[in-house]
Amino acid sequence: MSSGHGFFTPPAILRCKPLAASLVSGETAELLARAADGARMPITADIPAAEVAIVEMTNAFRRKHELAAVRPNAQLEAAARAYARVLAAGTDLSHTLEESTPATRAQKAGYAYCQIAENLAMASYSGRFTPSDYANRAMRGWEHSPTHRRVLMLPHLTDIGVAVLRASPDDQRYIAVQLFGRPRTARYEFKVRNTGRKTVAYEFAGKRYDLEREQYMTHKVCLPGSIDVITGRARKATARYEARDGQVYSLEAGPEGVTVDVAPDPRHTTEVAAPN
Repeated sequence: MSSGHGFFTPPAILRCKPLAASLVSGETAELLARAADGARMPITADIPAAEVAIVEMTNAFRRKHELAAVRPNAQLEAAARAYARVLAAGTDLSHTLEESTPATRAQKAGYAYCQIAENLAMASYSGRFTPSDYANRAMRGWEHSPTHRRVLMLPHLTDIGVAVLRASPDDQRYIAVQLFGRPRTARYEFKVRNTGRKTVAYEFAGKRYDLEREQYMTHKVCLPGSIDVITGRARKATARYEARDGQVYSLEAGPEGVTVDVAPDPRHTTEVAAPN
């Protein structure tokens, strides 16, 4: 079983510093075989079973590590299936064939994303293909590879699409594409406001913000981060708070420094909806 990897994170939005993109990993699988005239053969019962098994094993792995389960998403599955066909047409197990990336493929399938991650796998069979054996081989390979394991353990993922495909009737290679995502609709939103008379300052995602009296800043970001409150004459960050969805961070400068009050935003409604 060989594997490939790739991971992309888009920039944070609404005046937050863009996050650096990084390559991590991707795979999912579906069996489609091509007949001699180029037409695709029907999907056998074994292929969907292998795809289901990969999703189930993925969630079992995430639960074991106290991470939220991911749910099947039709758009990610379509993107994974389309790319499995591309991989089957050649011999390279790459995340960037045909000048595409996991992110662009997800977008093309209609998935507006905050985060995209992908694992790839390929195995050859000289004997009978079985769903459980293939799923186990793919998962073992990903779990024991540091980069692929990192993808499996990304904490903010919510969706998954898996496709398994046989290269052709005469080619015993089975390709798996495992595509993860977090939709743009699941962005984190929080506010920082100045409730005092004096100017207050903080940093978030590497950018400094200065709030005058009664000013506030609303942040909408794909991934959470830390709010560093700046106090004292040195004007350095002296307190750090984890930015949480739906919270208001009220800052007030006084003789002893800046006090911070954290409370839920009464006007905030949490919505985590994946496109389907």
